[in-house]
Amino acid sequence: MTRKAATEVIVPRQRHRADLLGIAYLGTIGVVMVAWIAGLVWASIAFFDWLVS
Repeated sequence: MTRKAATEVIVPRQRHRADLLGIAYLGTIGVVMVAWIAGLVWASIAFFDWLVS
């Protein structure tokens, strides 16, 4: 094999699984953050509703 042919060999990327795992982690963090914010909003609404009544 010539030197030029050796440099043109395509090396398969093995980042596909790591990318999916990263997306899963980010999705999990996003869901937890949304649930946390929704809990804070619900608690503040409940508190102010109790305060006003």
